[in-house]
Amino acid sequence: MTCKGEHGFTLLEVLIAFVIAALALGALSQGAAGGLQSARVSGHYQEALSRARSRLATLGTPVPGEQSGDDGGGYSWQVRVAPIATAGRAREGIDPMRPGRAVLLGVTVRISWRMDGGERDVALATERVTTAPPEPP
Repeated sequence: MTCKGEHGFTLLEVLIAFVIAALALGALSQGAAGGLQSARVSGHYQEALSRARSRLATLGTPVPGEQSGDDGGGYSWQVRVAPIATAGRAREGIDPMRPGRAVLLGVTVRISWRMDGGERDVALATERVTTAPPEPP
């Protein structure tokens, strides 16, 4: 028995409220999952950047050429060292790698890893001044 002044929700109103709540929860869960994925990717980039800085700091006296290897944890590294502006100096008849001459070297350290079916990488580039090594006897 219901009184004249009492009103309740109809079944249709309750169903509509459930649908709206379900859509809102779905959107919130997708947003949270996207945020977690972004945090995971950001963590990998930060780790790779730290590894590249470390590799650059321990490089010592750079020698022109390329080296690469496995850095552990799914990361691999590559270091490329090359004299800068050697083509112009060669045209002028100057050997940029003449023993004892100061040489400007471009150094690039690249750290790469596989993630979500693709390859990602971070590269740091700098320049170093060194002297060309003496010629072997």
